[in-house]
Amino acid sequence: MSNRYLIHTDRVAIRHVCGDDYEEITALTHDSAELHHPWIPRRDSTREAFDGFLDRIAQPTHEGLVICLRQTGAIVGGVNINNIVRGSMQSGMLGYVAYASTTGHGYMSEGLRLVMQFAFTDLRLHRLEANIQPENSASLKLVKRLGFRREGYSPSFQYINGTWQDHERWALTADTIPAPPHQATRR
Repeated sequence: MSNRYLIHTDRVAIRHVCGDDYEEITALTHDSAELHHPWIPRRDSTREAFDGFLDRIAQPTHEGLVICLRQTGAIVGGVNINNIVRGSMQSGMLGYVAYASTTGHGYMSEGLRLVMQFAFTDLRLHRLEANIQPENSASLKLVKRLGFRREGYSPSFQYINGTWQDHERWALTADTIPAPPHQATRR
């Protein structure tokens, strides 16, 4: 498993999501439904829908990653970098999800730091943006802890579970990324 890791610390690693992850991600998502509600849109959990997701993240405008426990390979989080814009922008929109069985251990903070390093180094992005519903205090605390800065407010930004939801816009640029607290190692 470790040969598939893009970058890792002693505790966690990131790698690209793959077809073999379907059953584990489906089970984790099912078990985390209460944690995710109302922040994440309900999604079809069929194999066909997952394959459609894999097709989308295979495009150059998307990256689909999982955060894993380094020693066991167990998935503890998912991260997408969506709507990647090249040229003079070099930016992407960050989406992420934690799973109920492993919250409270700092895995998401550590894993997202690895994703940020991957985005700014390997993908050569300059900017990552995260859009978060104002009532999602856990997610807001996470991006603040990672050094993101609040840039604005987007009314009716995303259609989630039948209504258009407002979001706060948070961003981080490569030149403002804080130093990671854990030493990261490349494959």
